[in-house]
Amino acid sequence: MQKSLSFLLFFFLTHHLTAQPLAQKIATAFRAFETHESLANGMASLIVLNAGTGQVVFAKNEKLGMAPASTLKTVTAAAAYQVLGADYTFETTLSYTGQIDDSGTLKGDIVIHGTGDPSLGSDRFPQTADTILLSAWVKAIQAAGIRKVDGRILADDRLYHGQTAPGGWTWQDMGNYYGAGVSALNWRENSVGVNFQAGRSAGTATQIAHTTSDVSYLQLVNETLTGERGTGDRVYAFSAPYSSRIYLRGTYGLDLKKTVYLSVPDGAYDAAYQLHHALDSAAIEQTNMPTTAHLLLLAGGEVPSGGKILYTHHSPALGELIYWFNQKSINLYGEALLKAIAYRLAGKTDTRDATELLQKFWTDKTGIPEGELRMLDGSGLSPENRVTTHVLAHILLAAKKEPWFASFFESLPVYNGMKMKSGTIGGVLGYVGYQTSKEGTPLVFALLVNNYQGTATPMRQRMFRLLDTLK
Repeated sequence: MQKSLSFLLFFFLTHHLTAQPLAQKIATAFRAFETHESLANGMASLIVLNAGTGQVVFAKNEKLGMAPASTLKTVTAAAAYQVLGADYTFETTLSYTGQIDDSGTLKGDIVIHGTGDPSLGSDRFPQTADTILLSAWVKAIQAAGIRKVDGRILADDRLYHGQTAPGGWTWQDMGNYYGAGVSALNWRENSVGVNFQAGRSAGTATQIAHTTSDVSYLQLVNETLTGERGTGDRVYAFSAPYSSRIYLRGTYGLDLKKTVYLSVPDGAYDAAYQLHHALDSAAIEQTNMPTTAHLLLLAGGEVPSGGKILYTHHSPALGELIYWFNQKSINLYGEALLKAIAYRLAGKTDTRDATELLQKFWTDKTGIPEGELRMLDGSGLSPENRVTTHVLAHILLAAKKEPWFASFFESLPVYNGMKMKSGTIGGVLGYVGYQTSKEGTPLVFALLVNNYQGTATPMRQRMFRLLDTLK
């Protein structure tokens, strides 16, 4: 009898929700969502727009500034398409200064000049892989008749004034791969992998077995302990731009077999260092150690001007970069795109200037008040970013009208059977994207949750159930 009553109640509620207008269905589901105990001390904001008319279908707390986490990437990505164009590419050149004598000795420097390409040396694209580029660079140097370099490998990273991280990023984030700083000359996404050997039992010390590339110029201080079986990767790296020492702390599961990726404190130097060793392997001697323009200027030196170009590399087109930017939520790409946008708009590259320019860009384009978009970075990693769901949804709505929209839409991942960008940092979860209701209404939505209680998985499932009302 009880089972029959439960079934009838379930059938009645399901039928009732189905029969409700979309706005009422969302309102009913949101009321249950925001009154859940996990949000007793938190806040939820949701807005749903009719993508065809721009009318509000449902909105609650949509004008409250909240931490957006990586949903902010949609703001940067859409601006990059608009300002730079879907076919935009970053250019990196290899050149030499000075003269080559009859013996093949270059009396000058080999210079790698960067313009901010976040994919240089990355294995996400066949043409950008480090082995491919290093081989091409070595061959170009050999083809010029250079057999010895009476000089150095110089990474020219002056455009962005060296390697930096946005001011709002935290100490716990910057040492890890997702907190890698940005430079005019990035290399292998400014990260390196570390493979650990767990101890014999939980609580014992781990050992570094090897790294994915030679970073012997850095001091890795391993304070990581072996964790219990099933505890996985709880390793954190602590460093900052230009650190020479990286502290590894936390636990590495007893049964874990995983490469842990750290940020490289100076990607430009790493690029010069790797080319230096590639030339050594090709029996091309260099009389000086590699360096960067930034470090050279700090030491009171001068960066040589002019030179002859040996090799020019173009990054994949912007649309391809943004695909990985959104699919894998790579923060470095967001910071590189932010600086490229600011440089195009006003010749500026400082992150603070860049975020102000991007905020003004969207205010001018959409008419949304300045207070609804307060950015400290281009990726959402800073916990101090504050954005309203109102502005997120209206930027997505504006994107839908642009000729590059198909590329932007394709870049968004699929979660819960919906095309949307996620965002996750401590105490923050978010989803923004597009959905067509079963009645055929095209929708744009933005959902943010801040300061929830409990773990991310159950909250994520509750958010998915709420968003199911849009289907």
